[in-house]
Amino acid sequence: MISRMKSNVLVASYRSMIATLALLVLSEPTWATGDPARGATTFQACAACHSTTAGEHMTGPSLAKIWARKAGTVEGFQRYSEAMKKASLVWTDQTLDKWLAKPEALIPGTSMSFPGLRESKARQDVIAYLKAVSEAKAPATAQRGGGMMMSMQPSKVDLKKAPPEGQVTGIGYCGDTYTVRTADGKVEKVWEFNLRLKTDSGPLGPEPGKPVIVGGGMQGDRAFVVFAAPSEISAFIKPDCGDRK
Repeated sequence: MISRMKSNVLVASYRSMIATLALLVLSEPTWATGDPARGATTFQACAACHSTTAGEHMTGPSLAKIWARKAGTVEGFQRYSEAMKKASLVWTDQTLDKWLAKPEALIPGTSMSFPGLRESKARQDVIAYLKAVSEAKAPATAQRGGGMMMSMQPSKVDLKKAPPEGQVTGIGYCGDTYTVRTADGKVEKVWEFNLRLKTDSGPLGPEPGKPVIVGGGMQGDRAFVVFAAPSEISAFIKPDCGDRK
């Protein structure tokens, strides 16, 4: 009788263990189920700040080779927050899922101004895409963006190959107005508040001494003049009020 009771207890115990294990398996996130092609499409929302080209850093670091890399260690990127640099985590399925869900919750104090992806499936798709990028197996995606006088984001253009209408030959200023002259002989007057002066020392930036103007703004009323280095800006812009007093 006692032997039978012990046997029943053991059977019940095993059943309980199996049920618990099954529950744990079912409750764990299903990794590696994302679709990299869908992820590439979802990632377009991230492309304004992140490139998937190795060494091409934008507002955020290049994400070309982050898989299984320690957070905050992409070579050549100098704008990591202190919180990110001190984070002791590696980018994996699990950590990326938490990061994409809510960056601030995973790394408090991060400078990443991204509210997160609520849908688990969308996160898994992006993770699958980033893994494919790291393995050089990323699916082809349609390139967005247009000519030189369109916004530089989300895809950057090679400013060294700017057409004449984008090649700046001179910039004058008078009062609240900048006068921008380009190689096609055109002259454009821009309100000072709508002109942004930038630098791009990367491989897609302009040649030294040859700044490029790029249009921008929701209404197309703003412009960016991109220089190869900060030292060029003050030397290039000259006072120019003509005969006005």
